[in-house]
Amino acid sequence: MVDNISFSEQVHEDFKSSGLSELPKEVRLELYKTMVLIRRFEEKSSQSFMQAKIKGFCHLCIGQEAIAVGVCTAIGPEDVVITAYRDHGIALARGVSPKACMAELYGKSTGTSKGMGGSMHLFDKKKKFFGGHAIVAAQCPIAAGVAFAQRYLKENTITVCLLGDGAVNQGVFHETLNLVSLWKLPVVYVIENNQYAMGTEIHRSTAGLPLVKKSVAYDMAGMVIDGMNVEEVRKKVLEAANLARNENCPVLIEARTYRFRGHSMSDPDTYRTKEEIAEAKKRDPIALYSQLLLDQGILTRDLITQIDKEIKKVIQEAVQYAESSPEPDLDLARKICFAEEDLIEPPQRPLYGLIVD
Repeated sequence: MVDNISFSEQVHEDFKSSGLSELPKEVRLELYKTMVLIRRFEEKSSQSFMQAKIKGFCHLCIGQEAIAVGVCTAIGPEDVVITAYRDHGIALARGVSPKACMAELYGKSTGTSKGMGGSMHLFDKKKKFFGGHAIVAAQCPIAAGVAFAQRYLKENTITVCLLGDGAVNQGVFHETLNLVSLWKLPVVYVIENNQYAMGTEIHRSTAGLPLVKKSVAYDMAGMVIDGMNVEEVRKKVLEAANLARNENCPVLIEARTYRFRGHSMSDPDTYRTKEEIAEAKKRDPIALYSQLLLDQGILTRDLITQIDKEIKKVIQEAVQYAESSPEPDLDLARKICFAEEDLIEPPQRPLYGLIVD
């Protein structure tokens, strides 16, 4: 039964102790279930957006599920994960409740950010999931700051920061890599290279390909991985996490993937041909993994049907929860944006030569 689709601490320990050896059957099934959970969640989000139940922006990660699951199962629950605005899948893979995620998309008070953040600002402090950031590359220096704190406090933890290929062209990305390398911070940066920065192909937007070459300029370890292969992602991120955690070596990973939908729900996706998308779907990470597990006798056709039915029930319950949840208290918006009046002390002396009442 797929009750709580998230990785328990024991499963995290199974992942870490398994190292680079073959994964146990139970762990592989969890990998598969979590990828299916993300896919069904995103499909339902698309439907709800088209019905105007989800407002604002909505960026789906359909096609990129293997990265979310591979990354989040290669690290422990005490480590920190931070990402960009295409964050639903990362949050779910991290163990954030599907109900809380859907409620946030619906802008309800029971959402991960109390309905104040929406699709691009999922957040769960207990799960060490620090967003969901709408500004391109804004999460990069925040991740460095978290990693600095981890090192300063002598914690044996790391930070993993995910970003899109378009974020590599932002100045703050390069400033951040310079500092994390100088300071030897316990951080891993994972570029989800889905080959398009919004609607612009990577070879038209970025010089100095492949992207992993950026690691050379900053004396960082660099890796290229197949972002459509969940076990390869997990294996390589585990290696990177060990380097960051135990060797004081920050790592840059280029995970090559493909998103099957447009940049966002408001994107007509006119910049790609149907033939290109169809070709990319031949490497659907869920289809590839389900076939592998079928070949190995871990999955059966009946079990695939059962898992899908159970997960659809979980998603439907999340939708019902979101629809029945209350709207946010508008007073909360004022409280989180403005300081209380009685906390502001009047100035005791003139400012810049001006008298202030």
